[in-house]
Amino acid sequence: MDITKIIFGLSAALCSALLTYAMTPPVRVLAFLIGAVDVPTDSRRMHVKPTPRIGGLAIFVGFAVASLVFGNVDRELVAILAGGALIVVLGVVDDVKRLKAWTKFLVQIAVAGIAVALGIRINYITLFGATVEFGFLSIPITMLWIVGLTNAINLLDGLDGLACGVSGIMSLSLLGVVLIQKDLETAILTAILAGACFGFLPYNMNPARIFMGDTGALFLGYTLSIISIQGMFKLHAVLSFIVPLSLFALPLLDTTSAFIRRLIHKESPFSPDRKHLHHKLVDLGFTQKEAVRLLYAVCGMLGLVAITFTEGMFGSLRLVKALVVLAAAILVFIVNYVVMKKASTRILSGLTDHGNEKKTQFPVNAVGRDENGIISDGGSDPEDGKEE
Repeated sequence: MDITKIIFGLSAALCSALLTYAMTPPVRVLAFLIGAVDVPTDSRRMHVKPTPRIGGLAIFVGFAVASLVFGNVDRELVAILAGGALIVVLGVVDDVKRLKAWTKFLVQIAVAGIAVALGIRINYITLFGATVEFGFLSIPITMLWIVGLTNAINLLDGLDGLACGVSGIMSLSLLGVVLIQKDLETAILTAILAGACFGFLPYNMNPARIFMGDTGALFLGYTLSIISIQGMFKLHAVLSFIVPLSLFALPLLDTTSAFIRRLIHKESPFSPDRKHLHHKLVDLGFTQKEAVRLLYAVCGMLGLVAITFTEGMFGSLRLVKALVVLAAAILVFIVNYVVMKKASTRILSGLTDHGNEKKTQFPVNAVGRDENGIISDGGSDPEDGKEE
């Protein structure tokens, strides 16, 4: 890849990021004007004050403008923008009036149908070197993938910066996969999507000044599903479906477990609850920032598994190396869980917000001297380390 193409791709991502970043303040004003504000009324919500929630509109504008300038207007882009526009309209209406789950689900099916009608389909997968053709089943399989991933990102949107940051990380991982395959057109769109995510993230990190709402979460999930069909399901790896499943493992596993859990308890699979993975981490004692950082790391490691397993990387050893990275990802999660679930070790990690922690008893060897030279046990004033 020559330097010109690299500069072109970076310019596309930067354009998307700047547009999204610049559009977010006006969108925030619009949210207050039309009443698209999330007022915390139950224990499921993690914020404590009314927060605007149509930030996804800025993400869509940033992506749409940058993709029309830097991308090729082919069926993939048309599917993303046409379906994405409907998804955004649905999201804005839902963020204002709170639509019923089945209404949103039916619109998502219709939008997935638009993508299929435009030729976006999962026609086959590779299984141990053999190509498994789906035939007429490609239509329902494709629609299931699009609707499933769209909802998976939406259900992950439970902590400040979580869904947006995870979408950005998955976009970068997907970018690595398509670059290995030398699919430059898909790479441009993926870079633009990553730029839009990271352009919005400064406003969305805890404490969030604006939520992307269903407007953004549904659009990001839908766009990632379309790009992944074009960029990953057509790989000629030994087990091609492993790549997208690994890359999107975090939101897909969380959504699958949520649906199974609700069905077991005879509840609607679309009924909201406070039992998602990110909620459980917070309930265990993690702060929002700690939980989000941990899930970022796990998502990034799973993305590396997908990149490592991609055809062309490491030859015949790619499966072994992908499993090594996967084992490392699991180990990262376990170690962080063990360390961060205790208040005493959580403060010692340096990642916590000391202002939100209660005073804890530190280990005997965690000593130091204060500014007067007096030896102390490492305890801190409740105000120390508090973010402004």
